[in-house]
Amino acid sequence: MGTYIALLRGINVGGHRKIKMVELREVLSKNGFDQVQTYIQSGNILFQSAERDSIKIAATIRKLIDKAFGFPVPVLVVSSERLRTILENNPFQNVAEENLLFFTLLKEVPEPEKVMEFKGIQFEGEHFHITEYCVYLSFTGNYRNAKLNNNYIEKKLKVEATTRNLKTMRKLLAMMG
Repeated sequence: MGTYIALLRGINVGGHRKIKMVELREVLSKNGFDQVQTYIQSGNILFQSAERDSIKIAATIRKLIDKAFGFPVPVLVVSSERLRTILENNPFQNVAEENLLFFTLLKEVPEPEKVMEFKGIQFEGEHFHITEYCVYLSFTGNYRNAKLNNNYIEKKLKVEATTRNLKTMRKLLAMMG
């Protein structure tokens, strides 16, 4: 059994696409996922699975959510090892305030041409570092006003993504043990 985190995108925001975490835990537990836990209402799910392919796990969870709640939700699944590596390799960990650090996790490796184009982007007060599965973000202002946001990153890299702050990433890693 592997330990994973499923990160849902765009749920429980502004009263739309509501999913109660207790109901989500129940749906996943009844469908082959073990030791299912959630963290806050934005769709962070810790679980164990015998399946080792994170893309297959994400597809299964996406189908279960669509069936149970009546709408599709982008799902990104990350292994405990990948989450730990992402946090350990944060290039901004010693140079930025913790509340201004974010991680945009990528569902798949973007095409090299898209990465090269992306590396040429510059916005004042917004800094990034891109790896195969993560865009590390550091801001001098508020993320809510950032131009370099999740939608922009998805559009430029042509991959599904979801963004979490440093506090959430650390908590998820701690929950994994």
